Amino acid sequence: MNKPNRGGLEGIVAGQTRLCTVGIDGVGLNYLGYTIEDLTEQASFEEVAYLLFYGELPSGSQLAEFVVRLKRYRGIPAPLKTILEQLPARSHPMDVLRTGCSALGTLEPEGSFANQVHAAERLLACMPSILAYWHQYQTRGEQIDVELDMDSMAGHFLTLLHGKPPSETHRRAMDVSLILYAEHEFNASTFTARIVASTLSDFHSAMTAGIGALRGPLHGGANEAAMELIERFSDPDSAETSLLAMLGRKEKIMGFGHRVYKDCDPRSDIIQRWSKKLCDEAGNQRLYAVSERIEQVMRREKKMFPNVDFYSASAYHCLGIPTQMFTPLFVLSRISGWSAHIFEQRADNRLIRPAAEYIGPPTRNWLSMSQR
Repeated sequence: MNKPNRGGLEGIVAGQTRLCTVGIDGVGLNYLGYTIEDLTEQASFEEVAYLLFYGELPSGSQLAEFVVRLKRYRGIPAPLKTILEQLPARSHPMDVLRTGCSALGTLEPEGSFANQVHAAERLLACMPSILAYWHQYQTRGEQIDVELDMDSMAGHFLTLLHGKPPSETHRRAMDVSLILYAEHEFNASTFTARIVASTLSDFHSAMTAGIGALRGPLHGGANEAAMELIERFSDPDSAETSLLAMLGRKEKIMGFGHRVYKDCDPRSDIIQRWSKKLCDEAGNQRLYAVSERIEQVMRREKKMFPNVDFYSASAYHCLGIPTQMFTPLFVLSRISGWSAHIFEQRADNRLIRPAAEYIGPPTRNWLSMSQR
């Protein structure tokens, strides 16, 4: 019998996918053959979501029809609004999205697998509404209108969050971020969604499970932790001094390294450029300078590179997004990738059931109460 892999299944091929390649030869990220560099330079998030859902980039008319459907699906049912209003203000927004997804599955059940694409488009369109509605109700007591006539999900969400349309720079920065987070092969949350789908469970159960997996700080949450770290420091020099002390205590620094990429995270360079642009525009040179110094120290001391979450933190901060919403934004994007993987799993399904090597005690005789 082969020895089990005790490193979290690292290097184990657990299935096949046509959706994404991650870290071939240590670098690179492609969605259905298109490089992440081309997609973030040329595409909108809606085009990328369509690519993941339907397997090909849309024509002009297909994209227009897709955008119209997403706009039509942004509304929140009245019973779900009631649920969101009753959730505590202290709730983590990830818990709100998990609850919202599950509740929508009871209010608008998938019914049959023939409705899976509708379920996916509905969730992609309305989850930003769910997050923003809860946030505005709990922080301002406002029951906001979420059905805005805006073509992009990025612009729609930022408008709901701030009460006014974003600048084109801010809208595009958010759009690029959504593209970067859309898909990433068999990561923990995607694999969780596929496992649930492999049992022939419903769409919303698989998606809720994916959100639950992303809730864990070793998968999602690195951008939140990175922002909390960066905000501690008043200047790059104090950041370096404190970081060296943290490394001396063997503390984990979130936002660095990756289980698959060996040389760099190709998404990081892209979001780093946007972070610098947004920090410069906001006049917050300290934020970028501190981030850059932390990266330099981690490269020098630990030979570790930043992953997409590290510079996403400063970019999101400059977009005026509350830190606790950083990982939920990951969800809003990754719905597209999770959905595509559920479609793929269902199309050629086999129950995912790996084996385990037993390392417990040998067979034992039962002991009576007096013998224990």
